[in-house]
Amino acid sequence: MGLDAVHRYAMIPPGKLLRPLLVLHAALTVGGELGAVLPAAVGIEGAHVGSLLHDDIIDRDTQRRGRAAVHTEFGPAQAVVAGNALFFSWFAALTECGRLGVPADRVERAMAVQAEAGVAICRGAFDELAMRGDLELGVGAYVAMARAKTAVLLAAACRVGAILGGGDAPTTELLGDFGDHLGICFQIRDDVLPYDPIAARAMGKPSDSDVRNRCPTLPVLIAHRRADPKSRAALRHALLDETEPELALCRIRAVLERTGALDTAHAMADDHARRARELLTRLPATAHGAHVRALALLTRPAY
Repeated sequence: MGLDAVHRYAMIPPGKLLRPLLVLHAALTVGGELGAVLPAAVGIEGAHVGSLLHDDIIDRDTQRRGRAAVHTEFGPAQAVVAGNALFFSWFAALTECGRLGVPADRVERAMAVQAEAGVAICRGAFDELAMRGDLELGVGAYVAMARAKTAVLLAAACRVGAILGGGDAPTTELLGDFGDHLGICFQIRDDVLPYDPIAARAMGKPSDSDVRNRCPTLPVLIAHRRADPKSRAALRHALLDETEPELALCRIRAVLERTGALDTAHAMADDHARRARELLTRLPATAHGAHVRALALLTRPAY
């Protein structure tokens, strides 16, 4: 009933659970105990889902994971409040870790990581809104936004898991850097999906969302930089002036194919995945470390 019903609808069935898996495997990699850090894994999934509730309202997307978005099913006001509660649950989960035996100093350090990450994520989302309609953005500005919007939470998952598990500072930072590269890789993959006709049908959310919201994602920015004047004008019209999102999507796809922008974006994602895997070679060879490495081989984002 009530708020619990909204949360259950939002979180079950789940996505790929990448962020909680990172918390757990990071903790286990440094010798932590599964039971003691499990609440933190649940909490970070709650925070991620809470951000999706708000994103769907901001982007006016009516579907998520193949069914009605929470704000469509329950109402926008209910989705906002439910999202807020999930953010607070992220921090409440850390206190549960303390009750399960994680030392207070570790909980305090993990809390600081989460708080800093939360502010950074909001800053990334704010910057993304400011970038809408701006095709003159450089790739560097895009990567900075992607890092704050997406990668920060994956890096925080790794750092929180390592801290709660008792990892030393160098290992914690190494795992955090791994999460950072993995997050950028996933955001790039997410940006490419709407322009892949086969993958777009399996997204579980509207493929025209970026076009409707005039978001200059990485492949579009690459194409705009490379295109001849005629193609550049067509790209600009499709993203900024076209009133039919599906038609705009088709026109943008054509420019991306002509300029090779999709291949370049895929190559950038592959490079971040490679750098993530290379970082993990510095860790001792353990079964849990192997699980973390496997996460870097994923080729599609977790929604």
